Amino acid sequence: MEQQFGAELKDLGEKNLLWNPKSLESASEPWSVVSGKKVLMFCSNNYLGLSNHPEVKEAAIEAVKKYGAGSGSVRPIAGNMALHLKLEETIARFKRTEDAIYYNTGFTANSGAIPAIAGEGDLIISDELNHGSIIDGVRLTKAERAIFKHKDMDDLKRVLEGTKAKAYRRIWIITDGVFSMDGDIAPLDKICALADQYGAHIYVDDAHGDGVLGSHGRGIVSHFNLDGKVDMEMGTFSKGFGTMGGLIATTKTIKKYLLNKSRTYLLTGSQPPAVIAASIKALEVLEGDDALVKKLWENTKYFKARAKEIGFDTGESETPITPVMTYDESKARDLSLKLFEEGVYALPIVFPMVAKGKARIRTMIRADFSKEDLDFALEKFGKVGKELGIVK
Repeated sequence: MEQQFGAELKDLGEKNLLWNPKSLESASEPWSVVSGKKVLMFCSNNYLGLSNHPEVKEAAIEAVKKYGAGSGSVRPIAGNMALHLKLEETIARFKRTEDAIYYNTGFTANSGAIPAIAGEGDLIISDELNHGSIIDGVRLTKAERAIFKHKDMDDLKRVLEGTKAKAYRRIWIITDGVFSMDGDIAPLDKICALADQYGAHIYVDDAHGDGVLGSHGRGIVSHFNLDGKVDMEMGTFSKGFGTMGGLIATTKTIKKYLLNKSRTYLLTGSQPPAVIAASIKALEVLEGDDALVKKLWENTKYFKARAKEIGFDTGESETPITPVMTYDESKARDLSLKLFEEGVYALPIVFPMVAKGKARIRTMIRADFSKEDLDFALEKFGKVGKELGIVK
């Protein structure tokens, strides 16, 4: 067995496909210590800097003092703390839905909720570039599956038209809200219109829209003014909200169904009090003030415009996820290595995370970057990009 795994690891290494993550040795701040070096953190999902917000940190500390370090059980038995219930009430209020259910991670939300809501006699129609957690959730169902071309509404309509020949129990259209590699946004308004026309239900994964899109960072449903028209809106706390956990904002009926049918909810120990209290406070901060969301977009527009002026190709991005396209895998790796030497931490994204020939550095813009931080990064990108022949 050791030889087999060793051979596979060697093969991955020869193809430059091994992950060798560096160690974060400080808080995830704009300037962080990574593997002993102080660098500008340009690859974190901490869009709003909420993981370092003083009110969020204080809420976590106070929760530990009052409730301890752990919850003691899974939620269906003895781990269903008052804090968990308050968080779900806060999520529902923030998302403007009837109710919400909280999972330990975004991955367990998708891998637990999708198999619960779709089974024999159902059809799942999925965008071809959906996140791996959606793909795994779909694989765990007994539902039939169909794929539509990325954001292609004509192709989605073609698939939906084909459903007329078979009496499905339920039809689910599942899509990411913001696609994590390219930073583009799903046309959720058009998807909703087609769902209405063909009697389908919608499940949207808004992990990278939470804290980013919509009023006060409420997400893609708010962005398109679709309150009440999306059956299930999944999201995460580990990105824009700065903490940890998954969520599904939905109706009271669907929540109750998931409480009884979703295995990742039923069989996973509940998140500790510190995480829950910090998550509540993060939402309360955003409810009270949208300044961080506005600053995020101000920084995003500035960085994109300056990067294009330098000569970089930022792909199809419409959000703070801003790919710096190299197309060549080796150049992406070299760009990342040289940027780290220059004090900017930004990682290469290559096959199989993206298609061959679509390599890039994926930069993640943050609200807590200063203009000086952005100018520093742009100067280093320009310098190294010229050295590698990526820009002139």
